Amino acid sequence: MSTHVDERPNARERERRLGFVSRPRFEDYREKFAPYFKMERRNGILQVHMHTAGGPVMYGLPMHNAWSQLWLDVGNDPDNEVLIFSGTGDKWIAGFDPEMTKEPFHELPSDAFYDQLYADATKLLEAFIFNIDIPTIACINGSGLHTEFALLCDITLCAEHAELFDPHFEYNLVPGDGQGLTFQELMGLKRAAYYLYTSDTINAEMAKEMGLVNEVLPLDGLLPRAWEIAEKIMQKPRSIRRMTSAVLRRKWKRRLVEDLGFHIAHELLGMHLTKAE
Repeated sequence: MSTHVDERPNARERERRLGFVSRPRFEDYREKFAPYFKMERRNGILQVHMHTAGGPVMYGLPMHNAWSQLWLDVGNDPDNEVLIFSGTGDKWIAGFDPEMTKEPFHELPSDAFYDQLYADATKLLEAFIFNIDIPTIACINGSGLHTEFALLCDITLCAEHAELFDPHFEYNLVPGDGQGLTFQELMGLKRAAYYLYTSDTINAEMAKEMGLVNEVLPLDGLLPRAWEIAEKIMQKPRSIRRMTSAVLRRKWKRRLVEDLGFHIAHELLGMHLTKAE
């Protein structure tokens, strides 16, 4: 049996010799995204913690935009081989950034409405699914909004205390972003309809039974287990890892192309129609 040689360390030098445009460097984008994400990388395994001021995320438009920008750099860095994605502390997202409510969405200029809401909402998911071609592992470290990235990952680990939910309908919004889409795909239409209309929470064990997550663990066991899985994946040849990722993402790619724009357009139209109420 031939011995596999990992050519990853030579990728940048080979591209430099051929005159390729330089790719993002980890040191550069780690610094660029430091206000939103804490990153470390060992032996090709990239661990990303989203945060606000070093604590659990307070969700707002800057984070919304940072997600889509981050996935472009992560996916275009050939030195990234497995992604581990998590929140900070014991909450996935702790709540809303107070700055988010100072300017109502329906009062945004049309260009800002397009760029900050429609474009970012579509591109943050498209960039994750279409631009990242490495295995992905999520650690849902607690309850919070927008767990769609965790559900889109190839493997999803969940803390025992975490609860999943989609509050859009509760707040008079169409559940049109990635959370509703992933609910429909993973738990089925009937279950998804129930939880999207009621905004009821789904505890960790229920999430596992419904096929939303793979394993339920104590909070302090999430990252060690994620690294264990990542290191096992890294034992296989680079091309096999990446082509397996492509196979596993194919259905998500189809789903985004077919439904994401429709979902988000309806959510934003609903905002417009109810702005005077």
